[in-house]
Parts: sequence; C-alpha cells; structure tokens
Amino acid sequence: MPKILFVEDDPFIAEIYKKKFETSGLEVVNVATGKAVLRAVKEDSYDLVLLDLVIPEMSGQEVLKELRTNSEYDQNLKIVVFSNLNSTEDREECLKLGANGFISKTGFTPSEVMEEMRRFLRQFSEQKKNDSRKYDEASGDGRGKPIGKRILFLEDEGVFVEMFGKRLRDEGYEVMVRSDGASGLEATLAGGFDLLITDIMIPGVGGHEIVQRLRQTDHGKHMPVILLSASLEDGELSDIGNGSGVARTFLKTRITPSELTYAVNEVFKQSAEKGNE
Repeated sequence: MPKILFVEDDPFIAEIYKKKFETSGLEVVNVATGKAVLRAVKEDSYDLVLLDLVIPEMSGQEVLKELRTNSEYDQNLKIVVFSNLNSTEDREECLKLGANGFISKTGFTPSEVMEEMRRFLRQFSEQKKNDSRKYDEASGDGRGKPIGKRILFLEDEGVFVEMFGKRLRDEGYEVMVRSDGASGLEATLAGGFDLLITDIMIPGVGGHEIVQRLRQTDHGKHMPVILLSASLEDGELSDIGNGSGVARTFLKTRITPSELTYAVNEVFKQSAEKGNE
C-alpha cells in the first residue's frame, strides 16, 4: 500500500482528501506545518509527499529547498506540489527547487486529484524499476542509454520546456528546444534529428503545419513525431495525429515527464524493431 505524506493545514480540506485517498487504497499521514514535514520524512519513509505551498512555520518553497539541498534528507524522495498558487511562475519555481510534479488545487476535483496521484505513483514506481531499462536496438550500448539520439522539442511554455526537457536529458537524449514556429520549422527542415516533439499551438507556424512540412522532406517522411496540446480534446488531437502519421499524441497537462520519456523510449524501440525486420 503506497504511503503518502499529505501536507495541508486546513482541517476541512485535509479531512476531505485524507478520506478520498484512504478509500482509494493509500496510507495517508497528514501534517500541517513546514517543520512537521521535515520531522516526518526523517522519521519515516513515504512513496510521495503531497506538498501545499502556503503552510505555517515554513513555506512550501522553503520546505522544498531544505529537502533538496540538505544531505540529511533522502534525495530520491518524491515531492508533488498541490497548491492554489498555480501560475506558470509558481510551477517553474517549484520545479527548479526540485519538485517532481505539480497539481493545481483549483484545476481538479478530489476524484481527479486521486487520478493524478495514481498517475504519479505509477510513474515513480515505473521509474524506480526501469532506471536501468534496456532497449539495445534503440540505444546501442546495452545499458539503456540512448547514444546519439537527438530530439527537436518545439514548445513555448517555459514550465513544460523545463519539466520535459530536463527529464529527457537526464535519460541521455540530446534535446534542442525552439520556442516559436518559425525557428522550429527552420530546424525541422534542416534535419539532423531522430524525433520531433511539438506542441500543436506555438507562436507563428503551428505544430500541425510543421509536421506536414516535415513529411514533404526526404529525411522527414518517416521520422517519428510526438504531438502535444494543452487545449484540444483527446479525440481532436488523435484525429490530427492519425492524419499526419504521428507516433503518439498527449495532452501535456495530463502527462508527466517520466511518462513522456517512457513513450519516447518506446517510439525509438519500435523504430529499431521495424528497421531490423
């Protein structure tokens, strides 16, 4: 049974979510202050810390900084921020401080928060099991490292560039980021990449048009593409992807960095298997 440290100082909110988590099969410990978080993680082990930012004694940001910079604490501890402070700047600051994810209090119902929790727990469990994941055909070194694989990532929102780009680089990929359609199209047409990941809506030339232009080039006819969106419905995104020969489509607000990285690994593995047929 996964064990969660739930950091929430409002008794009413804490009770609602504690009951929701427990009825969904989680063991939950609730603490209300920043200093209580630090004590709790020293005294026990948790699969995930769900951390509010506005709490007594120490802010959530201060707690994050302490947990990530003080060697007394487990640096592999998984921390997901759960807060009403959910601007792009808030998210970016938390990620820079070492948060593993972010859930908006105002953007999800309790049931949806539980689904997000399950997703994060699956991600962290899978990540732990597959840190040494082997996909020899795709990597070439037998140790799960994607030697020589270059990814072009077209995305204009800094929080997603930071989250996804960092995780892909940690996996061993070389990632080039372009934040506008014009330079993204130029880089796409120039070639030299093994995979394109693009948001469908970026300033200037849209991601869908970039994919269509890519398919007209010799080097891009069969290049794998992953298409992201924050606004389209799943069905709309899938329809666009199917019409452009896209390998995967994801709502970027509903996929974690590790899930995207796993999908990238699978795309390269499948491409390598097709090449060996």
